[in-house]
Amino acid sequence: MRRRDFVTATLLTLPLTSTRTRAASSPVVLELFTSQGCSSCPPADALLGELTRHPGIIGLAWHVDYWNGLGWRDPYARREWTDRQRSYAKFLDAEVYTPALVVNGAAMVVGSDADAVRKAIGQGAGVSPAVPPVAVTLRRTDTGLEAGVGDTAIHAVGMLATYDPQQTTRVGAGENQGRKLVEFRVVREAVTLDKLSPKFALPSIPANRGAVLLIQDASWRIIGAADLPPSEGV
Repeated sequence: MRRRDFVTATLLTLPLTSTRTRAASSPVVLELFTSQGCSSCPPADALLGELTRHPGIIGLAWHVDYWNGLGWRDPYARREWTDRQRSYAKFLDAEVYTPALVVNGAAMVVGSDADAVRKAIGQGAGVSPAVPPVAVTLRRTDTGLEAGVGDTAIHAVGMLATYDPQQTTRVGAGENQGRKLVEFRVVREAVTLDKLSPKFALPSIPANRGAVLLIQDASWRIIGAADLPPSEGV
């Protein structure tokens, strides 16, 4: 269920020239499948936190539940997040393991392997000349959220995921017993949006949470995304 850690602290800062070029048209979306019960996951959590400081990179950490019976119950783990990873594994002909990082819905790599992550981003994982990027917007209003999705010639579905920017947990058992884990972009809720339009309303979210709107094609490749950070001053 896990792989060995390949990264050291010196690898946390990556050259992101190609990412900046892409950011002008479409962001890079990094989805980390992680668990507080996995001793190989903290370096991947830290790498996700570092990468998402760069413009044009959107990150989400989905905490899976298949570690929960091995000594420590991750408070952010959900069976639905595990199901999402299994769906990606099916589409990408990959294994289910932690830490796993999916780049633009199109490539799965070890989440702590900075070189593999850099390579997947640099190769433009998920970019298809036949499917141009879709413009996506997301903003807060007085009554909730307002989303916008540009025209696309293919059938696409959306997902709105809300996240905590950062969480700190003192782990009392399992492989990380005694460690204080700092995790980033922790997904708390997610809802699928089957009907998309140029502009539509969504329910409000807590001011201290952020939200990401993902647009994916039939094979789960991400063709558009928008990130809404928590409200300023929270």
